[in-house]
This record gives sequence, C-alpha cells and structure tokens, in this order.
Amino acid sequence: MTEHPMPKKLRSNFPYGSYLWAVRAAQWRALGIDESELEKPKIAIVNSSSNLAICFSHLDGIANALKQSIRDAGALPFEIRTAAPSDFITGAGAGGAYMLAARDLITNDIEVAVEGAQLDGMICLASCDKTVPGQLMAAARLNIPTLVVVCGYQPSGEYNGKHVDIEDVFISSMHVVTGKLPVEELAGMARNAIKGPGVCSGMGTANSMHLVCEALGMALPGSAPIAANSRQMFDFVHQAGQRIVEMVEEDLKPRDILTPEAFANAVATILAAGGSVNTIKHMQAVAAEGGVDVDVYQLFRDLGKQVPVLVGVRPVGEHSIEQMEAAGGGRGLLKRLEPLLHGDALTVTGKTLTQNLHGVIVSDDAVIRPLDNPFATQPAIVMLRGNIAPQAGIVKYGIDPQKMRRFEGPAICFERSADAIEALQDGRIQPGHVVVMRGAGVRGGPAMGGGASKVVFAIDGAGLGDHVAMLTDGHLSGLVCKGLVVAEVAPEAAVGGPLALVEDGDIVTIDLDLNTLDANISETEMQARRARWRPLAPQFGGGWLDIYRNNVSSMEHGAVLIKPLDISRSGEQPQ
Repeated sequence: MTEHPMPKKLRSNFPYGSYLWAVRAAQWRALGIDESELEKPKIAIVNSSSNLAICFSHLDGIANALKQSIRDAGALPFEIRTAAPSDFITGAGAGGAYMLAARDLITNDIEVAVEGAQLDGMICLASCDKTVPGQLMAAARLNIPTLVVVCGYQPSGEYNGKHVDIEDVFISSMHVVTGKLPVEELAGMARNAIKGPGVCSGMGTANSMHLVCEALGMALPGSAPIAANSRQMFDFVHQAGQRIVEMVEEDLKPRDILTPEAFANAVATILAAGGSVNTIKHMQAVAAEGGVDVDVYQLFRDLGKQVPVLVGVRPVGEHSIEQMEAAGGGRGLLKRLEPLLHGDALTVTGKTLTQNLHGVIVSDDAVIRPLDNPFATQPAIVMLRGNIAPQAGIVKYGIDPQKMRRFEGPAICFERSADAIEALQDGRIQPGHVVVMRGAGVRGGPAMGGGASKVVFAIDGAGLGDHVAMLTDGHLSGLVCKGLVVAEVAPEAAVGGPLALVEDGDIVTIDLDLNTLDANISETEMQARRARWRPLAPQFGGGWLDIYRNNVSSMEHGAVLIKPLDISRSGEQPQ
C-alpha cells in the first residue's frame, strides 16, 4: 500500500482520500494545480478589480504580480473578487446609498469565499475608500493571517495652468449648479483631472484609510501613501507575497495586531494628517468585527487635545500627496508622532512599531512637520455633543486659523438634499442660517446616501460658506473641508434622534471650543415634539438597501450589520 504523508497543520488541508480532499484535488487539478502542491499554504488575493472606475482599473496587474510572488514563496495563490464601489460611479444610484452599504457587502463577500474555502491567509488589495474598511473588517472577523497591500493614488492633471484633481471637479460641479462657474470650465477640468489609475489624490477617505492600515500595523511599513503602479508600489507587492506566507507559518493573526493600542496609534495618525472623518466609523466597525474593546469616538475626543496637525495635504492644506510620499509618507508621519504612540504595538512584520520606525528620517520638515512646529495645535477633527447630538457630531476643522469656531443662528430644515439646493438657488437660505439636512443617516439614507456633500459644495458655490453653518446626520466625502459643517449627528433623525425635532427658527449654537452642539429647545418642548413626531418614508429601498437598513447598527457601533463570526466553529474537519 502506498504511504501518504500527513498533511501540514493548515486548515486548508484535509485527510488524504476524504471527500473534501478528493473534490478539491479534482477541481484544482483542472485549474492546473498538481496534486503534489495541495499541501502548500493557500492564500486568498482579495481583488475588487472593475472597469467601472479608474480606482480599480490597475488591480488585475497587481494581482498577477502578487500571484507570482506567493508562488515563489512556496504557497498557492487564489484570487477572489468582491464588490468595487466608487463614490463617483456607484454613487449615482439611490442617492449614493450603495456606497457605505457596499462596505459590509465586501466584508461578507470575503467571508463567503475565504471562510467557505478554509483558506490559510489573505492579501487584500486596498483601493477606493469603502474597499479598505470592508477588507479590514473581514480580516478582524475571520482572524486568519492577513496583510493589506496599498494600491496607490492616481496622478492629477493641470487645466489653464493650474493643478486640477477630482476634488476640484466635485466642488466645481456644485458651483455650476449655483451659477458661480460656467459649465465649459467644469468640462475642461473634468477632461484633465485624472491622468492614470488609483484613488483620489488628496487626503480623502481612501488615502486616509491607507494611512490607517499602516498605523494599525496591517500594512507593510512605508507603503502608504504611494503612487499607483510605481516601482515602489510593486516592490511592496513583491514583499507582501513573501511576507504573507511567513505570517501563515508564524500564525500571526489580525487580532494579535488589532489591539486598543493599535487603534490609538491610528487615531493619532489621522488627527496629525487632518484625515477624513469617515475613518472614525470605519475604525469603529473594524473594532466591532474583531471584538476589540475600544471606543474610537472617545479616542478622537481624548487624543484631539494632544495631537497637533503635522501634515497639510489637500484639502486640509496646499501640499500634494506626492509631496507627502516624497517627504517620508505615513512612516515619516509615524516617526514624527513616535513620542505620542504605543511603540510596542505588534505589526504584520512580526516586529513592533518602534522596531519598524528605527532609522526612519523625514526628508522635508515643511511637508511633514515636527511636533514642536505643527501646522495647527487645534484638532483637525472636532467631536461635539449636546442636546441635539447626545452621542456625537463631527466637524472637519482643518488647519485654517481664520475658520469659524462658534456659530449661532436660526435653523432652516430640509429632509432632502435637492430641496436644500433649490432653497439656495431661490435665495431662501440667507446669511446667519444654520442649514439642517437630515434623514441621511445609516438607516434614513439608508447607508448615509442623500448628498450631504453636494449641499456643502453648493453652499460654497453660492458664496455662503463663511456666512452659514450646516448640520447633517449624513456623512461627508473625505474631500470636504469647507465651511462649518457638523456631520454624522447621532442619533440620526430616522430613528427619532433629537435632530429630527429641530424646527425652522430654532436657535442652534455650535461651539468648537466647548465641543457643544445645542438648540434652544426646552426639555418640555422636546418631549411634546417627540410625541407628535413620525418617521418619514425611506428615500430609497428594495433589495440590498432594505437588507442593510433593517440590520445596520448605530454609528457608535460602527454601523456594522451582524455580530462577529464565531471563529471557534470554523475549520471543522470531516469525520
């Protein structure tokens, strides 16, 4: 009788001659995988490639290079696909509601493919902003060795002798709506804004989440931000293919890395970079999926008092993402922050953050500033609370010292972004108003669809950016840093949060020094309004959006859909 060696202790390996061994051997042989390779580690390459959006158009080339690197390291690569949401493409339907809802769909796509096949590890190709948290959430949920590869930012262009990027196009589109800009000017910008693949080139949500990956310890040090398809990016791709196989051998898992200290490091990094406010809910969602006992919202409150702004990349400042990369990138920023960080936090290298930062030098003090010479000492992201935001309200303040820090005025309320924009066009929104745009939260939108960012840019286009304030329970594009806008007010209006009870004429006060958001509504009046309040009919629904609306948790829990996977039940071997 022929002797067969015992399989390695990998969850992807099943006893020789068993049902699962036999059917997998048959399937994979037909794919060109020899039976002699079946006991190798099996690595998922999580790819959101799509021809719908430039953000994802280069990922197949990265996946191919990664496959070779994984094979060279002695493992088997298996490419899997997920949804590929892009704000500027997928955001067209249902008022943008598919965008945030896609984040959790990506997480579940990954679970079905990777957990169902019992693969041993995975590399996630991080691109546009919702793919990154979706991948990190899956890593935390499945808790198998995982490494994130940052797939880079797109090159921007010039128009009429000036820099132009997708942020400029987005803002200018709403300036056309309000009559501030000729449509042909917008068309010229759109023709020149993007010169190649990758994510938006500013410090929007995508590049902010790429920084989060490195600060959490889930990406190789020095890999964010990085130019898409550059030689440096492909160097990291090669290293990642080698490293993920070592991580499987070491059994180094996400929950070894995703500790409360790691989240504190990531929060400090976003504060220092003036990053996207969307990182807050995304990090909270990752923590929820990994069962990490950490309140990301409170971390932003606490660390906001300690962490100065050291980077001024557009839209917060005037530097480019290319300048930040050249000056030292995320690793350079972490080096500047090192005295404020938890240096003993473990990373995907198997080393601590402190070990990874040894010998790192920042090459341009004007781009990544030292702690004693920051762009701003006031926090770039301010967390508010008050009688109309008992859980939270978030302001992207940026680094402009002239920006308003206190505003008081009468509310003018809208349930739809189109109504607010119409009010701007016909002059009903006046200087001194506090524009309230509600019903755009995770349930009301649902999934924060509703166009809050369009209203912000329309206000700017109407020349009212310095003369009105805005409140919304919706979210803002990571490219938004205009005016005094309080976003993600929670609890949201759709579930009866106090924002739903604000009426036209109520005096609203926003104070960034006191961190408060209040309306002059007595508790008695609040109760009376609550008694007669009725929820509005959903703006959009059916299909996946109803599944999302009916299952999504609140913002303070990261707006996740389900309880964390019970990983103790996974990998059961057949009898």
